[in-house]
Amino acid sequence: MSNQLDYEINKELGECYLFMGDYDKAEDYYRKAANASTDSAAPFMGLATVAVQRGELDKALVLYEKAASVEESDKALCGIGLVYMEKGEHEEAFKYFARALEKSPANIVALNCVVREAYQIGRVEDVLAYLEAAFNENVEKEAVRVTLAGCLIYLGRNDEARAHLESVLCENPANSNAKELFESMAA
Repeated sequence: MSNQLDYEINKELGECYLFMGDYDKAEDYYRKAANASTDSAAPFMGLATVAVQRGELDKALVLYEKAASVEESDKALCGIGLVYMEKGEHEEAFKYFARALEKSPANIVALNCVVREAYQIGRVEDVLAYLEAAFNENVEKEAVRVTLAGCLIYLGRNDEARAHLESVLCENPANSNAKELFESMAA
């Protein structure tokens, strides 16, 4: 059997076992896939996910970094950010989520996390560009617009926030998050 076929089979089996929650078998197959193909980040991403599930954050970080060194994808960078966030290293987490969003403004996990970290470290102004980029990519437009409005309210830019919230409520009057934010500005 060719190395490429070995790689594909082992990667698929790793994914299946990961999905089923059998981390030992998933790890075994991801390792085999990594040995069969050193130019793919996927097995390292799988191994990192297994490590996270086991609570082995330092190991997960090394594996996400290995995946990013093979292919610097938004998912690998987001994984690194998630580990730093879990470890309470908020500046580092913010940095990696931002890098992930520079690769793919549509990465909703990175977007949600960069906003969360921005509030944690006092860098809310810095996330506006990422929210606007996601909005322009048509990523969950309504939710992104409400989050953007929340950030603008936090920054004291109520007129801009109001415009976003009115737009959301015009399209979806039942949006409870938009209603709540709109009412908080009136209070």
